[in-house]
Amino acid sequence: MNSINNNTEPLLNVQGIHKAFDKQVVLKNVTFSVNAGERVALMGPSGSGKSTLLNLLSGIDRPNEGKIMLGSTDLANASENELAKVRRHEVSTVFQFFHLLPTLTAAENIDISMQIAGIEENERKNRISELLDAVNLTSHAKAFPDTLSGGESQRIAIARALAHRPKLILADEPTGSLDSKSGEQTLDLLKNLTEKYNIALFLVTHSQEAAASCERTLQLHDGMLVS
Repeated sequence: MNSINNNTEPLLNVQGIHKAFDKQVVLKNVTFSVNAGERVALMGPSGSGKSTLLNLLSGIDRPNEGKIMLGSTDLANASENELAKVRRHEVSTVFQFFHLLPTLTAAENIDISMQIAGIEENERKNRISELLDAVNLTSHAKAFPDTLSGGESQRIAIARALAHRPKLILADEPTGSLDSKSGEQTLDLLKNLTEKYNIALFLVTHSQEAAASCERTLQLHDGMLVS
């Protein structure tokens, strides 16, 4: 388990978030923090507000009230240019259904996030090689997504998310479309690689097994954190 230094500011600090769509309140006074390199799971029934919270943390949507501090940047009040910079360099997302680009090979899918981040070509090649080895898919470097299994696709998606060395990975039900063996491999990869690179993980899941791979779990019910 990563050690937590209580004398340092958290990487992610969410304070008093409220979110409503028209008159429907979805999130109410949500407050929590995530430290650098920490793995935190978010659980809750369907309709509890998990997806809305994930959209706020990724800067896709904004709260009606409250602050979402990622380092020194308040995502709730950041400009579009600031949010774009955060997405390029500081936050990455792993999705349930992979979202690999179908016309790119596995290696090219990993490369794309680094191109967007402006990383130099030789460094990109080194990282692609390192990550393909880490996810045990070196032999699939030139494979296109439609030739990969679900588990292989998710492993490439994890490599892509890690490639530009973000500070925070948001994982949205990353094992939800996988069989139990592939799901277990995915959780192991997320745990081991985020530890290796000291990247924080915020994992939204319905799975107790997935939550158990994290250091602590938050419970969301009817838009409120209950633990």
